[in-house]
Amino acid sequence: MAKSCPVPTDENIESAGGSAFEEDAPACRPTAQVRKKAAGRLNREHSQAWRRLVQLLFLILNVLIGVQFALFVRHFESEGHALLVSRPPGVEGWLPIAGLMNLKYVLETGHIPEIHPAALVLLVTFLVISILLRKAFCGWLCPVGTVSEALWKFGQKLLRRTWIFPRWIDLPLRGLKYLLLAFFVYAVAGMSAVSIQAFLTSPYGLVADVKMLQFFKHLGESSAITLGALLVLSIFFQNFWCRYLCPYGALMGIGALLSPAKIQRNMERCVDCGKCARACPALLKVDKLVSIRSAECTGCLECVAICPAEGALQMSFWRTNRLAPWAMAFGLALLFLGIVGYAKWRGAWNSNIPDSVYEQLIPRLDTLSHP
Repeated sequence: MAKSCPVPTDENIESAGGSAFEEDAPACRPTAQVRKKAAGRLNREHSQAWRRLVQLLFLILNVLIGVQFALFVRHFESEGHALLVSRPPGVEGWLPIAGLMNLKYVLETGHIPEIHPAALVLLVTFLVISILLRKAFCGWLCPVGTVSEALWKFGQKLLRRTWIFPRWIDLPLRGLKYLLLAFFVYAVAGMSAVSIQAFLTSPYGLVADVKMLQFFKHLGESSAITLGALLVLSIFFQNFWCRYLCPYGALMGIGALLSPAKIQRNMERCVDCGKCARACPALLKVDKLVSIRSAECTGCLECVAICPAEGALQMSFWRTNRLAPWAMAFGLALLFLGIVGYAKWRGAWNSNIPDSVYEQLIPRLDTLSHP
């Protein structure tokens, strides 16, 4: 006689030892299973076309910001001989530690610092996106995530496969990004508002973005080897940096645990083909759960795109309302442009640093050290 299986709801997954961080909760399978026939899709699936469009636009935006910032710095490096362009505040999105410090400063004083406020605005924007739309920053917006995804898909086409670490290695490695996040949060939490203000207004803090640019322009041997190793590993292992080492992604994942948006599986329509689990970049057991609430889920909709059965998988908002891919894309754009636009309107976007400061500090950048 075949074993009867309980419906794998969130409640019995928890009681079986699963958690939001440990998505591989045990799932009961009958010993004799009748393979269901797929109903077939009624409409063409467009989620990945929407996601690729958003990824491309955000990648282009970051490239343009990078080029503009490099030209801005070049003007002062050349002592005024090169073209002067305005400094793009969006470059502060690459200063997550400054964003954390500004967040601590705001929580303690109620005021936004005048130095690197865009770092705070972008950090808050991406956290809001994660809370409302899962870790969509990682799956839809992050340029590092976009490049990482391109690398492993290139490796998959070139080598016909990607590799997966054994579970006993994978689980501890996944914890590294949370340890790194805890370290940064602990360090920032221990700083007073006075010390944060002193750091941000120090010569090093004022040109922290320029120091970051200098780091990538003049990579040392050890830095180049480390970066090269990460690129190679990203070809062989899916999202190596994002899965194991990115503290920013860890923070977004924690925010996503509060999200009302979740991938939902309709067990009656599911044909148990397992394609969704094999397609998931985060290696989640999508085919064994009803609701995907893991902190590792980036809301990329790869599982939804590959599902052959109409209505078997969908991104839901508050469990019942289906969130269409176009609505996901427009929701991301609305949140990003809306919060950034509001910050600009309130004057909390541009750093209050005169060009004369850059004239003094950029030519002697090599002499500036972390306070």
